[in-house]
Amino acid sequence: MPGLFFSHSNMTELNGKEDCKLAEGKVHKKKQKAFGADLKSYLKCMVPHIESGIKTSNSRNVMLSAEEVIQWSQSLEKLLASQSGQGVFREFLKSEFSEENIEFWLACEDYKKTKPDHLHGKAERIYAEFVQSDAIKQINIDYQMREATAKKAQDPTHTSFDEAQKTVYILMERDSYPRFLKSKSYLNLLNQLQTNTSK
Repeated sequence: MPGLFFSHSNMTELNGKEDCKLAEGKVHKKKQKAFGADLKSYLKCMVPHIESGIKTSNSRNVMLSAEEVIQWSQSLEKLLASQSGQGVFREFLKSEFSEENIEFWLACEDYKKTKPDHLHGKAERIYAEFVQSDAIKQINIDYQMREATAKKAQDPTHTSFDEAQKTVYILMERDSYPRFLKSKSYLNLLNQLQTNTSK
């Protein structure tokens, strides 16, 4: 069987190439590890709630402070006034299968800012999505309020959903909000931020 022969100069050339590839591979691996560590610490700083398992709907590099998260515990109003608070609370409500409440409340807030010529279309959408008896995301209001809201939605004004929105707000305030403040998701987030602050 014929053998393969390499001249001495070819062998050193090959060894040199192999050594370069090996050296490049080591440098490349080191760079990957360093980049991974840098990315992880960057994400921890920029979005600390990722690590505690809480997602916010607005994940555009939101910097949360422990002070802001503590303020959420003062009232539901303060929680909902915060974009991040809305996102974290919505995730909690999803875990309880009641996110339609915050979605309806937010839809009503948006509706109040609507230009008069767009009120009719938005009123129909909100009614169909949240209020009518077979709505996909039906909110928990009684029959009388459902009927009254239906009438107001037919001839919409900026206050058409105010009563229903107030009822849903009170429901969240008395029911979901106290549970949210005792939940692992809220306490873990607060703990994570306080730990980061003390470092």
